[in-house]
Amino acid sequence: MLTRTGKVDLLVFTAVIALLSIGIVMVFSASSVMGINDFRDPYHYVKRQLVWAVIGIILMFVLSRIDYHIYQELALPGVLLSFILLVLVLIIGKDISGSKRWIDLGFFNLQPSEIAKIAMVNFTAVYIVNKRFKLRKFFTGLLPILIILAMKFGLIMLEPDFGTAMAMSFTIIIVIFAGGAHLGQLLLLGIMATPVFYILITTKEYRFRRFMAFLDPWSDPAGTGWNIIQSLLAIGSGGLFGLGLGNSRQKFSYLPEHHTDFIFAILCEELGFIGASIVVILYFVVAWRGIRIALNAPDLYGTLLAIGITSLISFQAMLNIGVVTGSLPVTGITLPFISYGGSSLLISLASVGVLLNISRQIQF
Repeated sequence: MLTRTGKVDLLVFTAVIALLSIGIVMVFSASSVMGINDFRDPYHYVKRQLVWAVIGIILMFVLSRIDYHIYQELALPGVLLSFILLVLVLIIGKDISGSKRWIDLGFFNLQPSEIAKIAMVNFTAVYIVNKRFKLRKFFTGLLPILIILAMKFGLIMLEPDFGTAMAMSFTIIIVIFAGGAHLGQLLLLGIMATPVFYILITTKEYRFRRFMAFLDPWSDPAGTGWNIIQSLLAIGSGGLFGLGLGNSRQKFSYLPEHHTDFIFAILCEELGFIGASIVVILYFVVAWRGIRIALNAPDLYGTLLAIGITSLISFQAMLNIGVVTGSLPVTGITLPFISYGGSSLLISLASVGVLLNISRQIQF
């Protein structure tokens, strides 16, 4: 069903296109040396990113024209499909650096957790619309959605992908709160979750070492503290105006994952505090306008869907920047619209397309 009335939120669209453009430039700059070393082609990674960016923009445009209410019918199939993919990736997934997060499709590495996040947001929004009068009752209203969230959280943690699991969980809690859940229930849930996170951190040695490196990276500067130290060196080297585009030193194999999880550090190094501030402001614009769209959406489903999409993008950006600046433990999560990666980019742009369609249907 096409939506013919109304205009999309131009500020969201402009901010996203600006972030995407910056991302393409930074992917080229950050990955050129690695491209030469691995493929004898400095453009290897940016060419792939450009392909996914073009497909993503087309997808965003198409979805901005399709009435978002159609996704209500896809809530259950979507969440079931995401469960199947999350199980499948653990069985046949491509092992990269000890993590099974991708399914190799030959032409494309599919990351099921990216699909799982947006599918869970849509399912939660539909669930709340159908159960909104029971949501304040824990066992008949809140508990079923929490069980589904816990199952998805567990499957994503088995990959393992702590950052994505956290971003999804925080987003769903925000959607549940926006849907009318009792604040006391959510606070109690937070208290109950504390020992779970403690167990998750302490039972796996690499997670515990990462947490200790976050507290004091210099306790193991050549090991678990290496990423944080090199990231901070990149940020510090950038100063106010940066070293200039393409002049990063940390991309010469000093900073791991410099084109994905730590691309913001390279951005700070090359574009300085000014460039980094512009990126943060653009994310703030997306968050601000996304909240505005949610508050003015024509119905509860639109409100919850907009809140979920906005929260996903915002939380992921905050987590990534927090890790890169040493404010949070290393979690392994990409920066939306900027980091290299097809699945993340396609899902992010598709989600923005849905958000733009909601904005198109706002009546003033």
